Amino acid sequence: MQAIIFDQPGSAEQLRIDHVSTPTPKTREILIKVKATALNRADLLQREGKYPPPAGASSILGLEVSGEVVETGSQVARWKRGDQVFGLIPGGGYAEFAVIHEDMAMPMPPGFSFTDATAIPEVFLTAYQALKWIACLQAGETLLVHAGASGVGTAAIQLAKQFKAKEIIVTASATKHALCHKLGANLSIDYRTQDFEEKIQEHTSGRGVDVIIDFIAAPYFNKNIESLAMDGRLVLLATLGGIKVEEINLLKLLSKRLQLTASTLRSRSLNYQIQLTKDFADFALPRFETQELRPIIDSIYSWKDVVEAHKYMESNQNSGKIVLQLEE
Repeated sequence: MQAIIFDQPGSAEQLRIDHVSTPTPKTREILIKVKATALNRADLLQREGKYPPPAGASSILGLEVSGEVVETGSQVARWKRGDQVFGLIPGGGYAEFAVIHEDMAMPMPPGFSFTDATAIPEVFLTAYQALKWIACLQAGETLLVHAGASGVGTAAIQLAKQFKAKEIIVTASATKHALCHKLGANLSIDYRTQDFEEKIQEHTSGRGVDVIIDFIAAPYFNKNIESLAMDGRLVLLATLGGIKVEEINLLKLLSKRLQLTASTLRSRSLNYQIQLTKDFADFALPRFETQELRPIIDSIYSWKDVVEAHKYMESNQNSGKIVLQLEE
């Protein structure tokens, strides 16, 4: 089969399409003819040699796919040839064929295109895990989502609205505020010109927010702590801004009884990911059918233009997902 590969870590120009072996599905796996895949920050980091795939995973980039089942493992009971599915995988999405465990695959929502479906798994599962499984966001609580116009950010806004959050606050550049509000955000803060800690204190009359979802890490850490209310929860999903905080006042965590949880999804056990996928699918798939939830796609590239797609993500211009479409 053809796949997008790179010979050594480096810039986007390293990426090229070449021939590799087609994967063979194990007993509980299905082989998918990939119709679309999507970009994630993890792809950029892996390409740069900073984020190796989990043990046993494909070294090919790509964490989510949509397509048609073309082969099933000997013990697969849920799917048959011709079924249209989408789902999260540990690697291998930038290719004509990919394997996925049968319980990680989800049925395509009625009326969805392959590009629609492939924009769902990584960002919505990550946001669902952060809000529901880790932060345990409750109806009536307030939420701050950093990078609100990112893939995970746009998913988190929509999910928080379904969870009946009292107020959803985001940080994003000014040009992306309209999208955030359209999805359900109540307040948008321009991180380039405004201090989000000051805005949170002002907006909440000093109370703070109940939950913060953060991808920036070090530069935001102390401001996040100051922005949390009593019994607040901070969920750290990435370290895009840096990994070291020079000084931390631990008394702040104690006095406000704060919880800090850091999490990644790709390195979780298969059983964990299966249970998360099932929980998410039960909750979300009906809401995709009614359009209460929807994938947010910024742009669609031919997979032949993967270099340009990676450069575009690196420029931080996108609002929502960047999708790669494979030609027949």
